[in-house]
Amino acid sequence: MNNKTNILVVEDDRQIRKLMSTTLSANGYSIECTNDGGQAIMALSTKSFDIVLLDLGLPDMDGVTVIKKIREWSNIPIIVVSARDEDSDKISALDNGADDYLTKPFSIEELMARIRVAQRRLSNISEAGDSVFKNGDLVVDYPAGTAYLKGEELSLTPIEYKLLTLLSRNAGKVLTYTYITDKIWGNSIDSDVASLRVFMASLRKKIEKDTAHPEYIQTHIGTGYRMILVKK
Repeated sequence: MNNKTNILVVEDDRQIRKLMSTTLSANGYSIECTNDGGQAIMALSTKSFDIVLLDLGLPDMDGVTVIKKIREWSNIPIIVVSARDEDSDKISALDNGADDYLTKPFSIEELMARIRVAQRRLSNISEAGDSVFKNGDLVVDYPAGTAYLKGEELSLTPIEYKLLTLLSRNAGKVLTYTYITDKIWGNSIDSDVASLRVFMASLRKKIEKDTAHPEYIQTHIGTGYRMILVKK
């Protein structure tokens, strides 16, 4: 699957850039590297890439600014790889359009796993289109407004179904609390986040075999939730 995946690495640290480039190339990916935001935006506007690995601490502009500019015309998966480990940095990057956030120092195994998630998301979107979402034993039929698990229709409340639909349409992407509550309730206040946790716990009971070890909905503590793409 990965031999046709083109990745743009945006990293100003030469050693990290070389490590990522060498490792990804050895695993069959096509790699191009830039060391600042301006070069990255130019490359993305003139060439075809599938995934972006983006550092936030770039010499010419902040990485969040790069994300905002890319999102003006492209939905390409963006995985932030940054030394910034504060929740506020993660939330800012994700709220402005990043798909995932990996904190330095990182293991190569984890980086590869995050890239595979992005690939599965791309594959899932291209296969499912806008009609039916299929992920392991979970199926969401958007036109019918129904969801199924192992062929059995799920009995969901309107809010639970809206949450499931939002997560499935963004499968593989971390959605922040603010993003979710804005989409579900039209605003984001502390009481909405508390309500979100209650509804999410209820939804999990209906779709997870073991809520302590979720198969479908992953919590990113302090940040939000992600629909896990089940390996095919």
